[in-house]
Amino acid sequence: MLSRVSTRSGKALSRTALRSVASRVVAKDVRRSFVQPSGADRASVVDVPSAYQEDTAFAPRVDMFGFKLEATRREGGVSEKARPIYLDMQATTPVDPRVLDAMLPFFTDQFGNPHSRTHAYGWEAEKAVEDARKHVADLIGADPKDIVFTSGATETNNMAIKGVARFHKEKKRHIITTQTEHKCVLDSCRKLQEEGFEVTYLPVQHNGVIRLEDLEAAIRPDTSLVSIMTVNNETGVIQPIKEIGEIVRKHRGVYFHTDAAQAAGKIPVDVNEMNVDLMSISGHKLYGPKGIGAAYVRRRPRVRLEPILSGGGQERGLRSGTLPTALAVGLGEAARIAKQEMARDHARVKELSDRLINGINARIEHVVRNGDPNGYPGCVNLSFAYVEGESLLMALKDVALSSGSACTSASLEPSYVLRALGAAEDMAHSSLRFGIGRFTTEAEVDYVIEKIVSVVQRLRDMSPLWEMVQEGIDINTIDWSQH
Repeated sequence: MLSRVSTRSGKALSRTALRSVASRVVAKDVRRSFVQPSGADRASVVDVPSAYQEDTAFAPRVDMFGFKLEATRREGGVSEKARPIYLDMQATTPVDPRVLDAMLPFFTDQFGNPHSRTHAYGWEAEKAVEDARKHVADLIGADPKDIVFTSGATETNNMAIKGVARFHKEKKRHIITTQTEHKCVLDSCRKLQEEGFEVTYLPVQHNGVIRLEDLEAAIRPDTSLVSIMTVNNETGVIQPIKEIGEIVRKHRGVYFHTDAAQAAGKIPVDVNEMNVDLMSISGHKLYGPKGIGAAYVRRRPRVRLEPILSGGGQERGLRSGTLPTALAVGLGEAARIAKQEMARDHARVKELSDRLINGINARIEHVVRNGDPNGYPGCVNLSFAYVEGESLLMALKDVALSSGSACTSASLEPSYVLRALGAAEDMAHSSLRFGIGRFTTEAEVDYVIEKIVSVVQRLRDMSPLWEMVQEGIDINTIDWSQH
């Protein structure tokens, strides 16, 4: 027996069927492409009507949420007082807004693994990484296939120095570097010494530059690697990399590595012109993100090295691990911008550097610039005689400065770099490093000059040594052991 369906039920069923058909038609028309993120139109967002501006509109009280609601307070934040002026560009640089814009899509909808070869999410991530690789290569005059992404310059330095030394350890057990290298280079060499390698630490002249004849004399038949940084991170001294490369290239089987973390993007660098075999680059030193760097490892003639990390064989098997796509894109964009704006940036930094040095020297005496004055202008290292270094830093709380490398800033020991230049211990203790960069302004430099002048004069007025100097006593002739 057939059951009867009411007219109302029949209409309801027909409406449901129509909606089902309509939804299928709409779905057919708006088919998504391979990787098309869901837009904001898919979200259920309702604007508050203008009528809700009245006092009668309901607004929840803070105690109704069930949790404590307050804005995050940052010590020394803008709400309490102005943040310090930042002049520590050798420690790190702010991310350029254009770099951040390039990175953001890879934190959200373009989240694929660049090593996934079976779908579009992986393909688009891989393309972004390869584009970034080309930008980094273009910055230093290299082939994109020679670029290996790492976590930063420290990892790259470790990989290059330990990798080359260990690969050739059966026949060659000698390495050459300088006394003023970055801490990670010196510590890598000390680690190799513990493994039985010999390391020659070349001295530098008073201006911080090595003698080429010292390098030539140090190379032996069992030398496998020479590692000398391009721009020093404490003094801004630029080493003659091209001449060093020519000397090393004359000795077959000796590779040349340079730590260019402070040079890439700031001064012109060309690995082929400089005869460089391995180079270290850091993202956050050229207005890119932290946690990403690059190694240049020459393929022709091929440089062989033993990888530190084992795993999936990414990055030519030299650095296994999933690449952070967003960070690699950030480094690539930072390299692209640096290459494009290098001449303009350098001219502006030189102008601000001269303004700072001339402004301080015009109003304070007994100020010594450490390192070659023809080095990178964005790194100015000055020593203020008859002033205690820690007191100087403490009195300059509204200026973010450093008394040396950020990696060793917790130590109260005088800078080993300045001591290698022959600076007296008291002068090394009273040194300040001024880091000037892309976003530094004239007003900031002028403020720092005024602040430095007033603080140094105040501290000297409190110093008995300064009082003796003012009276014409040569304190270097005093035998302090008798007092």
